[in-house]
Amino acid sequence: MSHDTMFDRGPTVATDNDGQALWSIGVLVVPKVDATQTEGAFSLIEHTAPAGWETPYHVHHGEDELFYVLEGAIDCYYGEDGAEMLHAEANDTVFLPRDIPHGFRVVSDEQCRMLIQLTPAGFEGFFEEAGVPAERRETPPPAEPDPEALAEIGRKYQLDILGPLPA
Repeated sequence: MSHDTMFDRGPTVATDNDGQALWSIGVLVVPKVDATQTEGAFSLIEHTAPAGWETPYHVHHGEDELFYVLEGAIDCYYGEDGAEMLHAEANDTVFLPRDIPHGFRVVSDEQCRMLIQLTPAGFEGFFEEAGVPAERRETPPPAEPDPEALAEIGRKYQLDILGPLPA
């Protein structure tokens, strides 16, 4: 399937090499199904993060998230103060409803690769705006994101960045 036909409405198969690979906020992100294909119902993103990588503590107001861990492991912190924690590893599924503050850290010694479903679709645009086309289909070189720029992009997608991930 060519990149041009990937985003047509109708049955499709996204192969391993399909989707625009992005380096975004320190991870490799590859949208596999986007809002165009599902009429906004959901999107599916392949997300690969290096060992030790973590998100900021944040809250989505526009979509629910579902993580299906393919390899590696994460600790996911949630709640008003981040005191609650879920651990997930390969073949585990994590559901994070909108409006619940959360964030996660890769706790495996190797990278963590997972599929992220966002319902409804649209948040894949955040990764596009915060990222650049990937030079290779691997995690990007380490870099510190600009917190103010990230917060500004987040506001466009009903995402509030609350601060660093709780210890």
